[in-house]
Amino acid sequence: MSRSFASKVLLFGEYSVIQNSDALATPYHLFEGKLAFEKQNKGQRDAELSALARYLKKCEEAGDLEFDFDVSSFSFDVGQGLFFDSTIPQGYGVGSSGALIAAIYDRYGQNFYEGNQNISSLKNQFAIMESHFHGSSSGFDPLVSYLNRPILKKQVEGLVSVQFKEDPSAKGALFLLNTGRSRKTEPLVNLFLEKCKSEEYSFLCEQELTPITNNCIDSFLNHDNIALWEHFSLLSRFQFEHFKPMIPKLYIDLWEQGLESKEYFLKLCGAGGGGFLMGMTRDFKGLTKDLDSLEIRPIFKI
Repeated sequence: MSRSFASKVLLFGEYSVIQNSDALATPYHLFEGKLAFEKQNKGQRDAELSALARYLKKCEEAGDLEFDFDVSSFSFDVGQGLFFDSTIPQGYGVGSSGALIAAIYDRYGQNFYEGNQNISSLKNQFAIMESHFHGSSSGFDPLVSYLNRPILKKQVEGLVSVQFKEDPSAKGALFLLNTGRSRKTEPLVNLFLEKCKSEEYSFLCEQELTPITNNCIDSFLNHDNIALWEHFSLLSRFQFEHFKPMIPKLYIDLWEQGLESKEYFLKLCGAGGGGFLMGMTRDFKGLTKDLDSLEIRPIFKI
């Protein structure tokens, strides 16, 4: 029986990771998915699984699969009605394709991770598989779902598994805000890469955005909520001023309201454009009263 794989949330590192900043992601168990069979398949992934099977077959024939994977069994099962039974919303930045790849690797991969395999190697294997969906992939999303624990990407040290300590009595929180609209990652990333062709914009991201992101991660992992609040506010301000095309237009005023009131701060969660936004507040219960018309969920108490 297939096990379930959680969605993921990129806590910090959106876009700046392209400029070699640190990045921190964690499994998010509100949404999950698993492989299943159904005689009358009502899943939304069957056509995509067929395309993925053809892609992996081509990779195998070209010698591009650098790991053992039972392509024949996977292709056969797809023909028998295999689908991804998932609650993970697609186009929301929470790793729907990553969880799918993790589930497929878990069932058909023959080089399983048992604690002694290099995490970077595992990520590279996932990158090959997930590239089918995005044109290119870092493999980071499937890695988080597969290992089912937070992963920190450091510029020097590489990938390391980390643990979070949460204070259940804390009043503040990191939270997700549902914009209610899906988006595609690739056009937004391409826009960012195009803007980075400007030396001025690229320098700005490298000299300002990357340090802010790294400081957010360090503060979060060190449980320094005073510093995290300050760095999160700087990240919110930077994205508001320089990533405006990635912010859904209906939420620009709300974003600015948070910057002015300092009751909460918002930032992108992934590529932006829709899906979820991430926020930080010192009083989550007070926040829900102010934003009761919106769907917001706490993901970590601070």
